[in-house]
Amino acid sequence: MINKQSLWFLTLFSLILVLSVYYITMPNELLLTNNNNNTKKTSSEIEKKNKEEEKEDSSTKVTIKESETLVTMRVTLEEERDKKLAELRTTLTNEKSTASEKNDAYEQMKMMDEVKALESTIEQQIKSTFSLDNFVKIDDKNVKVVVIKKDHDSNLANQIMKKVQENFENKVIVTVKFEV
Repeated sequence: MINKQSLWFLTLFSLILVLSVYYITMPNELLLTNNNNNTKKTSSEIEKKNKEEEKEDSSTKVTIKESETLVTMRVTLEEERDKKLAELRTTLTNEKSTASEKNDAYEQMKMMDEVKALESTIEQQIKSTFSLDNFVKIDDKNVKVVVIKKDHDSNLANQIMKKVQENFENKVIVTVKFEV
């Protein structure tokens, strides 16, 4: 009977043998083509390519800097939602929960996803329409919009409220707050 050490030796030796045969029978053109492409470039060609890449990089660089207040609000909202989702998941996975409790938990999770998607949609609409960084939070029939702008403009706030209301069938209470 063959022991484990001999079996491993034979396996590795066979693998090395197969790879060696493959390497030897491989067409030379593959090896030469790859090497020639890498070695034939002169230093001037490399410098030209680097300069072109730098020009492209400098012209296409876009820096997006979001307000710290918006980031803080988003993080806080995400933490609240994560806690709520964890509670709902425990309700769903708990064996002692009734079918109606599990159904309610599932419906709440679905509703949270829909609200999150709607908030994102409204944020994008405000961003594209008014070119303003903003944060949207929806609680039942209340919609809170925080806009980053130095000037507090009641006309702009009214337009934002109308834009937000377009996303709802029923009337909702929309508040717009300007932050710096």
